[in-house]
Amino acid sequence: MSETMLRRAKAVGAHAVLMLGAIASIFPLVWMWRASTQSPGEIFGTVSDAPPVLQNIADNYGRALFETPVLRFLWNGVLMTGSILFFQILTTVTCAYALAKYDFKGKKLLFGIVLLTLAVPSQATALPLFVGLVQLGQLDTFFGVIFPSLTSAFAIFLFSQFIRSFPDEIILAARLDGMTEIEIVIRIMIPAMLPAIAAFAIFSVTGHWNSLYWPMIVIRSMDLAPPTLGILFFRSAEGGDSFGPLMAAATLVTAPLILIFLAAQRQFVQGVTMTGVK
Repeated sequence: MSETMLRRAKAVGAHAVLMLGAIASIFPLVWMWRASTQSPGEIFGTVSDAPPVLQNIADNYGRALFETPVLRFLWNGVLMTGSILFFQILTTVTCAYALAKYDFKGKKLLFGIVLLTLAVPSQATALPLFVGLVQLGQLDTFFGVIFPSLTSAFAIFLFSQFIRSFPDEIILAARLDGMTEIEIVIRIMIPAMLPAIAAFAIFSVTGHWNSLYWPMIVIRSMDLAPPTLGILFFRSAEGGDSFGPLMAAATLVTAPLILIFLAAQRQFVQGVTMTGVK
């Protein structure tokens, strides 16, 4: 076999593996959407005379929207993920700037602690956080949900990698012009970091929008439930039997993430690529 044919065979094999991975990833989403447009009998193949598709869509999505407060769950998710992302960017950009552009005693130790926290699972800190929130009387509140995520070690690491590659000459020139460090961060660093911030925003919003473990511990009332926990309330209300409306609710909860990623995919790829450049 010639070198050219071998190279083509490797390329075909690599693309075949990627295609299989893509199909395996997208199949549950396609099945979920398809089930949201079917009656229970169609989903399990127990009927031959199925209702019209538009009738199924109106019934399933109507029940998902009006029999349970799905829109309320979505709004709670927007408030929680938006608040978490705001505080994470506020706290991590300044920390990353200090670690990347300042020399101080204990810098390597502090950065090592940041990396070490990436290896600590969130479940390991759930009990002390829960006890602390009980003592503060903050269970079943928005604050109780967002408190463990007010900062992010991953964001500090990601942003510091980007800031290290930022030219020191620009920062020195800004200092000579009389700008304070806070002004440098706000007026120079943050605009330059927008691709990295967009990449992290995708990770943060996706992770916290889909989070179920911590909201299940903190939230007790349906009015404060984020989207994933709201689906559990919906399933409980439906007794787990109405799979069409349940899949319609899951589709409504998933759709915003897909739209956000499609809108920001270019910035996401650019941000992840730029943070690896030194």
